[in-house]
Amino acid sequence: MSGAPKLTLKPGRERSLLRRHPWVFSGAIAKVHGSPQSGDSVEVRSADGGFLAWAAYSPVSQIRARVWSHEENEVPGPELFRRKIEAALALRRAAIPPETTDALRLVHGESDGLPGLIADRYAGTLVVQILSAGCERWRDTLIEILRETSACEKFYERSDAEARKLEGLVPTAGPLLDSAADGPVRIVENGIEYEVEFAAGQKTGFYLDQRDNRRRARSLAGGREVLDCFCYSGGFSLSALAGGARSVLAVDSSAPALASARRNFALNGFEAGRAEWLEADVFGALRTLRREGRQFDFIVLDPPKFAPTPKDAARAARGYKDINLNALKLLRPEGLLATFSCSGGISPELFQKIVAGAAADAGVPLLLRERYGAAPDHPVRIEFPEGEYLKGLLLERR
Repeated sequence: MSGAPKLTLKPGRERSLLRRHPWVFSGAIAKVHGSPQSGDSVEVRSADGGFLAWAAYSPVSQIRARVWSHEENEVPGPELFRRKIEAALALRRAAIPPETTDALRLVHGESDGLPGLIADRYAGTLVVQILSAGCERWRDTLIEILRETSACEKFYERSDAEARKLEGLVPTAGPLLDSAADGPVRIVENGIEYEVEFAAGQKTGFYLDQRDNRRRARSLAGGREVLDCFCYSGGFSLSALAGGARSVLAVDSSAPALASARRNFALNGFEAGRAEWLEADVFGALRTLRREGRQFDFIVLDPPKFAPTPKDAARAARGYKDINLNALKLLRPEGLLATFSCSGGISPELFQKIVAGAAADAGVPLLLRERYGAAPDHPVRIEFPEGEYLKGLLLERR
């Protein structure tokens, strides 16, 4: 790509790229050579002129460039993108047996070398998110490669996340490639059926990253009274019921989410009296349950993202401490708490510290039993720690 625009970094600011981190922040750039437009491919070079990476330029984002490749001979284009997508699909085939599920993440952004591209498969439907200027520039090429390689029949776009606005892009959603993908689709995960509202649900319709953690919750739930907070469409609730939970109280503030959870409950034929669905703000619901003297043997806290970035960490910490403290007050001796954070701005170390503080204030002694992360179709690259957004702890009250 001769004559491509170039970014020259300030002295010393090449270190992260030499460690193969995929982001270049605006403050690291000394000079822009040429006139790159949103999504254009640029060479990134050190202060002494050495090649560092090929990246996609974003003139409005704080992340001014996102790396396509750290190799000078890997020029961005259809051939490189096809190799990366095919490698991503091969990784999923190797990591997840087909009998486990027909729903999985096929492409996971930076972790698959495709910053800003998310592709989630729900049975025969592929839901795509295009969240970066670079992927927007190559959208038709990327979608066509996904059509050719994913074995899906229907295609839908959910590029309506906040991240797209940060790139100066207009949110957009709707069917792709003239397919009739506009309604819910049924999937199977570890023997449990779910109806996924990919067009209207949260994220791309379902929290695929919690697949293995739902399976683990199922194995722990036998004979227990379970409280599932931020239950969304019922993933942890149904898993607990399938594992033999005596009862489940599922709480969410979203009426559409609870309606979806009820449909999924009925779809799997569980006995009507084993589940209770409560539409309420979880923060208030936990306090109400305390006043009512309720107690549970197993509590799941799986809240939405409280801290998208580290600058939100202090506010988010207060929220995490609040729900964990009140949940611990509801937990019987020898009961289990599975508590999660999907906030990229909260490190695993900070999350554990927050929960430990909640336990101290609640006067509840806890044993750390297990740590949790995202399922293997959400890989984490060691050079990109920001990709390890989901963290969880299994704690036992002693």
